[in-house]
Amino acid sequence: MMSETEGKTAGQKLLFNKWDASEVKVTDPSLMRYVTLTSMIIPHTCGKFSRQEFGKSNMMIVERLINRLMQTEKNTGKKQLCIRIVRDAFEIINKKTKRNPIEVLVEAIGNSGPREETVRLKYGGINVPKSVDTAPMRRVDTAICFLAEATLKGSSSSKKNASEVLANELIAASKGDMKCYSVGKKEERERIAKSAR
Repeated sequence: MMSETEGKTAGQKLLFNKWDASEVKVTDPSLMRYVTLTSMIIPHTCGKFSRQEFGKSNMMIVERLINRLMQTEKNTGKKQLCIRIVRDAFEIINKKTKRNPIEVLVEAIGNSGPREETVRLKYGGINVPKSVDTAPMRRVDTAICFLAEATLKGSSSSKKNASEVLANELIAASKGDMKCYSVGKKEERERIAKSAR
């Protein structure tokens, strides 16, 4: 006879056979459409969404983070390495916070995506910065970019490995800590945009 937890997990796929994405809720209403939490064991869709316009918004948010970590000179094309980095980071997050790491990632993305940016408008041959609201999809893209940048810079400048740096960055960003790289970059962008209003 199956126990209650075995019966719960038998019918659904858990990320890395441990984390349940279905129990995670996106609290930011503007990001609900762009933070996809489909259930899969290994976040790897083999480029299934690459031919569709805005197809990446249908890709699981964990895979988007993995793909962004691959876009560096050291990790180009090394998807297995990036999957291992994220999986180990999720283990560290769970040990430190006793929470679902997917939930921590979603909160970190919500806290590190800028809501306002600047664009350059040309008035009579002069470039003038103008403040604009950021589209929700761009907010998610920028937040993931900041998290990947923080991981790359943190792991190359210290003795910590990439998974520890990523775990610490996600925990700090989920709390909205101003000292972490991604939230600091977001505040800097919003400050520049505020001055260009």
